[in-house]
Amino acid sequence: MTSGRVNPKFRLDDQGISGLGNVYYNYLEPALIQEALKRDEGTLGQGGAFLVTTGKFTGRSPKDKHVVRTPSVADSIWWENNAAMSPEGFDALHADMIEHMKGRDYFVQDLIGGSDPTVSINVRMVTELAWHNLFIRHLLRRPERAQLDSFIADFTVINCPSFQANPEKHNC
Repeated sequence: MTSGRVNPKFRLDDQGISGLGNVYYNYLEPALIQEALKRDEGTLGQGGAFLVTTGKFTGRSPKDKHVVRTPSVADSIWWENNAAMSPEGFDALHADMIEHMKGRDYFVQDLIGGSDPTVSINVRMVTELAWHNLFIRHLLRRPERAQLDSFIADFTVINCPSFQANPEKHNC
């Protein structure tokens, strides 16, 4: 089942991501909080703030970031702080992650990165957890609701914390 507002010509199925459970497109904050509470992802604090426990990994880990090494980016990446990943490793990782996602519920936000329209990009964020979807709504700009009917992402991010990469198989 899919619900929410989305471009009918640009659903996850159109991006090759199919067989999922429920897909919640562009839910607003109250609905995301309701879904997160229903899934025991956090609690409501004083004044109605949504509270989560992030676990032992609370910051970004630049040494764990992998970039697919291709000729077009090989000379543009600071390899001392970014691990290289082969295109074949990425393809295997992507295929395994998409397979892992089947039957699970996902939340999708269509957002805009950057405030200058001449250089901004349309970003689709696909998250396994409702609170991650809520969080990204505060990092990127939200298009007008009517714009969602024709939104096409330039870039898609899949956040799937239940999936574990295999460093040997996925070259990461």
